[in-house]
Amino acid sequence: MRNFLIFGLVALTLAACARPQEPNADAATVAAVRYREPGPATLTLYTMVNNRSGSGGHSSLMINASERIIFDPAGSFKADIIPEQNDVLFGITPPAEQAYRRSHARETHHVLVQHVEVTAEQAQLAYNMARQMGPIPGAYCANATSRILSSIPGYEDIKVTFYPTKLAEQFGAKPGVVSERYYENDSGDLQLGIAQNNAALNATVVE
Repeated sequence: MRNFLIFGLVALTLAACARPQEPNADAATVAAVRYREPGPATLTLYTMVNNRSGSGGHSSLMINASERIIFDPAGSFKADIIPEQNDVLFGITPPAEQAYRRSHARETHHVLVQHVEVTAEQAQLAYNMARQMGPIPGAYCANATSRILSSIPGYEDIKVTFYPTKLAEQFGAKPGVVSERYYENDSGDLQLGIAQNNAALNATVVE
């Protein structure tokens, strides 16, 4: 019975942070959508939090370096105009970032968004690591994200963890980090939210 319960807990964890690996976009597709947000270099940690239990379901990291990307390890998000290579999402314009955030915020979960300005060197190091890290196996989202953060000068004291909320607590304690929580009350179906936001993104494309 004990082994059955342990297996069930592991299965739930994997389901919270796992999806089948999609084929990588080709280099030309990625190059065509490259985008950098004007202003300082930044890191933004996303933590998807269960509204009932407070437990973390997923961790990801947006990096504004030479371009803006989202490292979405073993993540579920996908959109027609946001190409992906090895768990890195490209072309993260403001509408793309909003679609990512809104897809995860729903009746069952909210998104803890933690943002900090960093040096160009720090951001580029995180960017390079994210490009080299994936693809990430299921349930390793917080582990992979914390490995990137703990390798950045000034963030070496962040402990590598498998728990998204523990990573968020550590990151939130660092100087300069600004935190906000994003809520929506739509369906608890993640895939429905992704589909709706994909359609909204497609509508922004000018033919």
